[in-house]
Amino acid sequence: MTETPQPIAVQPDAKPEEKQESFVVFLLKLALIVVIFRSFVFSPFNIPSESMLPRLVNGDYLLASKWSFGYSRYSLPFSVPLIPGRILASQPERGEVVIFKAPPHNDIDYIKRVIGLPGDQVQMRGGQLFLNGEAVPKKRIADFVVPISPNTHCFFPHFEARLADGTPVCRYPQYRETLPGGRSYEVLDIGITPQDDTEVVVVPEGMLFMMGDNRDNSLDSRFPAVPGQGIGIVPQANLVGKASIMMFSTDGGAEWIKPWTWFTAARWNRIGGTF
Repeated sequence: MTETPQPIAVQPDAKPEEKQESFVVFLLKLALIVVIFRSFVFSPFNIPSESMLPRLVNGDYLLASKWSFGYSRYSLPFSVPLIPGRILASQPERGEVVIFKAPPHNDIDYIKRVIGLPGDQVQMRGGQLFLNGEAVPKKRIADFVVPISPNTHCFFPHFEARLADGTPVCRYPQYRETLPGGRSYEVLDIGITPQDDTEVVVVPEGMLFMMGDNRDNSLDSRFPAVPGQGIGIVPQANLVGKASIMMFSTDGGAEWIKPWTWFTAARWNRIGGTF
């Protein structure tokens, strides 16, 4: 007796709603991974000013290590208060370039160099940095030269110059400072300004004295913590991360409708540098 073949059950295709739900779940997982990475590993920051010339130029994009000084609410997006106090905290060293939430409102990311640690006496005299009563060595070196671009303009006309090939540039007096412990870095000193002379400031416990490398164009710890006028002494609790790797840099000359300018505007020689 011949058996009658039975029809094979065919599974219906997944409903469009199920596919859409899977895609939404994927996006949520991806967003969670990005949030965790940016909060606890590396986070990108861009440089919108020239207060850290010559080390950082307007249009630089860098990665900051988030674990270097511990974690706090400021490690999280929008400073969500999910982390009580500061965990795994450590103190930066003099001379390190750090990102922090700027007083008094603690809502804007600033980047400066750590100059004074708790207990240090910090003072400027005639444009010379003094730490604990001792002058920090400051040596004149070759001028800092940066091409003029949409992201870079000379502070004053007398700093404008041209290279041999006719490229317009800004040329600034440059110096090398060497802090106690041997860390060296370059600073600009473009003239006589009120911030060239300050009172002695003793850095309190748990605080940091920050300065920009562009000494005559930086609203830093030499000024009281007033929005748009200075940041005062910065609490270590405000630290966000440590500048680590230069990820990208542009002179501001790129246009979306002209794809070739995405390459010509890049400052390729600045990409990949470390701090």
